[in-house]
Amino acid sequence: MESDKIRINKFLSMSGICSRREADRAILEGRVLVNSLPSEQGQMVSEEDEILFDGKRVSLKNEDIYLIFNKPMGLVCTTAKFENGVKIRNVVDYINYPERIYPVGRLDKNSEGLLILTNQGNVMNKVLKSRYNHEKEYFVKVNKDISDDDLKRLSKGVRIFDPSKNREVYTKRCKVWRESSDSFHIILTQGLNRQIRRMCETFGFKVVRLRRDRIVNITLGELKPGKYRKLSKEEVAELKRQLNIDE
Repeated sequence: MESDKIRINKFLSMSGICSRREADRAILEGRVLVNSLPSEQGQMVSEEDEILFDGKRVSLKNEDIYLIFNKPMGLVCTTAKFENGVKIRNVVDYINYPERIYPVGRLDKNSEGLLILTNQGNVMNKVLKSRYNHEKEYFVKVNKDISDDDLKRLSKGVRIFDPSKNREVYTKRCKVWRESSDSFHIILTQGLNRQIRRMCETFGFKVVRLRRDRIVNITLGELKPGKYRKLSKEEVAELKRQLNIDE
């Protein structure tokens, strides 16, 4: 029925694919098809239509999907195929999962390790926003030996430049412990742009390896680089509990 139809950008937003603004951009880029034809902005659609986003079927009744992926260096944490006009290797295309998913947060191109991918936007918001103070644990190797004093100074908070605010900010206190003479583990509860790298640069260190090992209760474990797996029901339930997300 005509009353069941909604605008295509709202449909994509309700399905958890992207925001309405991002949907409008994707439509202009020709990435959205409705019944095998390029979509138009403002087009009215319903569940009876076949809607493809980047070639994958979209539905308002999508099954909850939670994956963890051990991201190798060189992949970009985005769903875009181009960045600044240059073709990139993104994690979504690399995994090539049959359903539409997107990464929770970012690991920069030169970082590796744990990445959660899902089709559930509420999980993304709860994990990403620093006010929720959810833990993310990393292994860090730097270019020279680091002293106990420098590790202690890192844990107390560091003044770094935050490009999103265009000013210097202090990082929150965090947990830091040594792995070897030139490596350590760190647990953050915020996610500033290139935060660990900027923190280390403050004390004259260059990060040569950065791997994320844990997000909240989800750990990398024995998952090999370039591989992914589905989260167990128990892992999802505990993640939702810690994120305070109702079923």
